[in-house]
Amino acid sequence: MIQRRTLLKSLPLAAAGMAGAGALASCGSSGGGGGSAGEGGTLTWMSMLHTPTTPEASGPIMTALKEHSGVDFEFQWVPDASKEEKINAALASGSLADINTLNQGMAGVREPLKSGMFWDVEPFLSEFPNLASINPTIIESARLDGVLYGVPFQKPLARYGVLVRQDWLDRLGLEVPHTLEDLLEVAQAFVDGDPTGTGAQVTGFIDRQESFAVGFRSLAGYFGAGDKFQLDDSGKIVPACTTEPWKEAMEWYRGAFERGLVNQEFVTVQKENQRQAIAQDKGGIVVTGLFEAKGYMALAESINADTEVEWALINDMTYADVPRRIVSDTDGGMGGLMTFNSQSLKSEDDLKRALTLIDKLLDEPAFQLMTNGVEGTHFEKDADGAIEIIDQPLWEQQVQPYNSSRPSDLVEIYKSTNPYVNEANEKMAENDEYVVTNPAQSLTSATYDTQWATIEKALNDSYNTFMVGQTTMEDYEAAIEAVRSQGLDDIIAEYTEAYEAVN
Repeated sequence: MIQRRTLLKSLPLAAAGMAGAGALASCGSSGGGGGSAGEGGTLTWMSMLHTPTTPEASGPIMTALKEHSGVDFEFQWVPDASKEEKINAALASGSLADINTLNQGMAGVREPLKSGMFWDVEPFLSEFPNLASINPTIIESARLDGVLYGVPFQKPLARYGVLVRQDWLDRLGLEVPHTLEDLLEVAQAFVDGDPTGTGAQVTGFIDRQESFAVGFRSLAGYFGAGDKFQLDDSGKIVPACTTEPWKEAMEWYRGAFERGLVNQEFVTVQKENQRQAIAQDKGGIVVTGLFEAKGYMALAESINADTEVEWALINDMTYADVPRRIVSDTDGGMGGLMTFNSQSLKSEDDLKRALTLIDKLLDEPAFQLMTNGVEGTHFEKDADGAIEIIDQPLWEQQVQPYNSSRPSDLVEIYKSTNPYVNEANEKMAENDEYVVTNPAQSLTSATYDTQWATIEKALNDSYNTFMVGQTTMEDYEAAIEAVRSQGLDDIIAEYTEAYEAVN
């Protein structure tokens, strides 16, 4: 096999980078900053820590993972709150582990990925059973300008849908809606009727400040808008928020807002305030992750243990004659990359040893360890085979830190004692068939990197003023025209050129 690794290009070695790299090294279980596996030693893995405490390197999970994989390795934990600083410092100084968890969407990561510091792993995946079976859609989402600089963390392709209060539907004698036309009628019935049985005034949709980027983006997908960017009829890569389906969705949603079917203050509502409004029966429709139903139920039960709240989980919402579709909320199922240091893993044999580790961690027993822990110690299965954590503090200390380092969330969908979890898992899996992903995600646009945040904010602000009735669609279109000279046209041209080059 021809070795597809380019030489390491020199990167700036700033004093701040050296200081950050030292801090990074101190996070490791061994204190080492660089890789050592090139000589058959212990593999090091720089990974993110999302919990307050670091698990013991000699604890039961790590011991079992080493035994299962047959590979000696250790984590160098980086607290999630400081990951950008520490990762950028490690990249600048070259003090990387053998395996490094990186997000190519993070500022300062894309260019180092292409610099020769990391292996192109795609030619080797077919040699490993689990790596060879990664969903091609996720592989495509993980490439950078056509090259796969690491093994992608695998996430559900699309987790979104519509949650509707089932108990309110039942009280008003309504069916679960499956089209946006019917959903609008349900929202109107919630406003006009008495779905709570208390006489309290409610609304339909409960939205929040991130509507443009989150909830409404999913709604617009039903109208035919893409996932952030899309390929238009002329072959150009354009932002979804500039397309006709997106604008049609805006008109539809503003109509609902004007009829009082959307919480009127949504453009200033924070996520936690949205959750509280849902728990307080302020509205009965939420466009969100299907997995959120569990949390909404838990919140309702914390307020009233005898709550009558029930949720309908809808993943097949459609509009008019647009075929069933759902835009990805997980970057095409790609939750970052496990990258492989080409300077410490010098040979193909070194790389294959590291890939063996990741492949073995995709086995069900390893996934079980990193998800639930050890049976009889951390969890048990009930008579129906559902997982029950039996020692929550011990699980949080010994198991939970490994959750975010699982190479995939899709290895096994464990049956839960919570029916909403089981239903959400089933319906998120069904979304795979209808997912719409972002064709620009794996491409590079220098103007996007520097100007998109400003452009997106201008369009988001224009969306907000339109939604609350302060401006017109002509004003929104004028906002699009205004940002064309501020980088939008350059982004479209650069992404289109990159798309044509790769395809």
